[in-house]
Amino acid sequence: MSAKIRVDLADRSYDVRIAPDAMEHLGQAVVSLDPSSVVVVTDSTVQALHAQKAQTSLENAGIQASLLTFPAGEEHKNLETFSSLADEILALKPAIDRKTLLVGLGGGVVGDMCGFLAAVVLRGLRVVQCPTTLLSAVDASVGGKTGLDHQAGKNLIGAFHQPAAVLIDVGLLKTLDDRQLSSGLAECVKHGIIRDVTLVEYIESNYEQVFDRRSDVLCDLVARNVQIKAQVVSADERESGQREHLNFGHTIGHAIEALGGYGAMLHGEAVSLGMVLAMKLARERELIDADSCKRITTLLEKLRLPVSYSELAPEEIWVTMLHDKKARHGKVRMILPTAIGRVESFDDITLQELAKCL
Repeated sequence: MSAKIRVDLADRSYDVRIAPDAMEHLGQAVVSLDPSSVVVVTDSTVQALHAQKAQTSLENAGIQASLLTFPAGEEHKNLETFSSLADEILALKPAIDRKTLLVGLGGGVVGDMCGFLAAVVLRGLRVVQCPTTLLSAVDASVGGKTGLDHQAGKNLIGAFHQPAAVLIDVGLLKTLDDRQLSSGLAECVKHGIIRDVTLVEYIESNYEQVFDRRSDVLCDLVARNVQIKAQVVSADERESGQREHLNFGHTIGHAIEALGGYGAMLHGEAVSLGMVLAMKLARERELIDADSCKRITTLLEKLRLPVSYSELAPEEIWVTMLHDKKARHGKVRMILPTAIGRVESFDDITLQELAKCL
């Protein structure tokens, strides 16, 4: 029940280690990177659950790490929180230097925040990502995307900054409630739709065991998804081509998150809605068959994810989508499926199409 997956990026390559007890090996992994000092960044929820386990592993390896905590929740992934954490890091004694290593312990918000701190403090520090949610394990922790939210849109401030290593302890995922597991499963379904129909089949057959928190299934599920993410990132690190496919369901999903108020809806829930709408758009264009659309919608429902939405006007969503990072020359770009396991990018989406699908 363990795996090691390589993200191949020449001199910035790194390993993603997946195991039920990966956190016990954090100290050993950090020592191998020979840092001058270590700073663990986490949020208030994860601090109570897992910070002691991380610090014990580091102490057993002879490392005394500083611990910085910020309030939990997507609504805190902003410049205000970033500024406060930067002040704390730069005020640490003894002073940090460019061999200081940051450890991001938490879900996607922590990973984004810690990764962005690593990208810009002292013009670049190394970071080890230790995701504690299914969503961050299968997606956010791998690939080097970091970002902060802005009132104009999600993740509009950020940088590409690859981690030095990723440790995924699936034992930590057992503390998640069902809603958080569902949110992570949305990203798993996304990976299957864009790349691998057998992953969709795996989720269809094993989702009940995921909700039962079976370690072997969690390890296998995370490894399958990380393998897809690693392949895409290795081929296209900065989203100039196929990495854009990972945004399937996100263009509309991010707009719904931003307009609904960050934290009101979990990221995976918004992505579920975005995927359903993207499937509907693809069906309207006769890119994909009706049975495939029904299959995915049925699966999302089984995963306890939302599949319908009517709380926002199409015009509101459209304006926010125009601020999306993928928009080009005033045109909305979206990833649409042509089959389960295959997608393409389109830049001729219209407001009228969106309104019809909503």
